[in-house]
Amino acid sequence: MEEEIENADLFDKKAARAFRTITEVSAELNVPTHVLRFWEKKFSEVAPVQRVGGRRYYRPEDIALLKKIEYLLHKEGYTIKGVQKLLKEGTINAVVESRQNNMEQETENTPVQVDEEGLPIEPKPEFDSVIAELEEISA
Repeated sequence: MEEEIENADLFDKKAARAFRTITEVSAELNVPTHVLRFWEKKFSEVAPVQRVGGRRYYRPEDIALLKKIEYLLHKEGYTIKGVQKLLKEGTINAVVESRQNNMEQETENTPVQVDEEGLPIEPKPEFDSVIAELEEISA
């Protein structure tokens, strides 16, 4: 755990164009190193420089692509084949930007006031009939 914190600190201290080790990239993306190695096999576009002894060094453009892959796989629910298709078609950037913009708009358009327990203060109208039915059953 301490090693991860130290590596995260190193990541912040390096220049923006500096190459990163697999451990640093793993810490930034919150993805295990074996997953990064697996992605290298599945996505030929991810090609870190390998030094003598097989030590990997990721370029900033590799990291940017890995962030997009991680976002689509883990947050948007894409399959590996789906992301491979986007990369092949050259549409991965547009898809990621569109998804992120949609998420921001949904967040902005749906403000919900909550009480101290995190419950909505005013239930949404579509739940009124369900609430009424539950109250009837419990009475």
